[in-house]
Amino acid sequence: MKNLLDKVILITGASSGIGEATAKLLAAHGATVVLGARRVDKLDQIVADIQNAGGVAEALALDVTQRAQLQAFADHALNRHGRIDAIINNAGVMPLSPLAALRVDEWDWMIDVNIRGVLPAMRQQGFGHVVNIASIGAHAVSPTAAVYCATKYAVWAISEGLRQESSDIRVTTISPGVTESELAETITDAAGREEMKEFRKVAISASAIARAIHFAISQPADVDTSEIIMRPTASPH
Repeated sequence: MKNLLDKVILITGASSGIGEATAKLLAAHGATVVLGARRVDKLDQIVADIQNAGGVAEALALDVTQRAQLQAFADHALNRHGRIDAIINNAGVMPLSPLAALRVDEWDWMIDVNIRGVLPAMRQQGFGHVVNIASIGAHAVSPTAAVYCATKYAVWAISEGLRQESSDIRVTTISPGVTESELAETITDAAGREEMKEFRKVAISASAIARAIHFAISQPADVDTSEIIMRPTASPH
C-alpha cells in the first residue's frame, strides 16, 4: 500500500468529491498530499481524517481563479518539501444553462475555474506529472452544457499540447462521465437542475475516479497514461 511513498502530490478542489476521494486514496498509498480549496473547514477535516489513518496531509486555502494563490500553493509545497511530484487539477464548476439565457457571468466563472486553473508548469525542476480532470463533456456536447463542454474540451486540448511539448513531464487527462459530486449544486437553471437529477441516477462513485488517478500516477517514469475516459456502465453518454 506504499507505492507512492515520499511522493509529494498537490490536489486542487480537494474539499469534496473526486478531490477528497483522491487525497485519501493517495495518502493511504504513502503520498504526502497538499490539499487546496476555498472551503478550509472541510479541508481541515479531510486532513484530520488522513492523519488519523496514519497518512501525511496538509491544507491551504486556494481559489484557482487567483494566479497569486496558485503560485503560493506551489511555492508552499516546494519550500516545505523541496519538490512537487504531481499536481491534480480537479477544481471545477458546472453552472449549466441554455446559450440563449446569456448567463455570461457564469460562462466567465467556468472559464476561470475549469481552464485557467490547469496551467502550472514543472519545467524548472525537470520532472513531474500533471493530472487534469476534464469530463465526458470534452468528448460529447449536450443541451445546456455547451459552454461547460467547451471549457472541458479546452482542458483536454491544453493537456494534449502540454504533453506534446514536454519530454520530461507526464500529462494525464481524466474524463469522467456522471460522477457523484457537488458539481450539480452550481447549476442555476431550474430545468437543467431537474435534468441533472435524472442523469445522476446512474452516477459512479468519486472513489472510482480516484482509483484511475492512482493508476496513472503509479506507472513507471517512462510510461505516460495520456487519457482515461470513465463512464457508468448504464450510461449511454
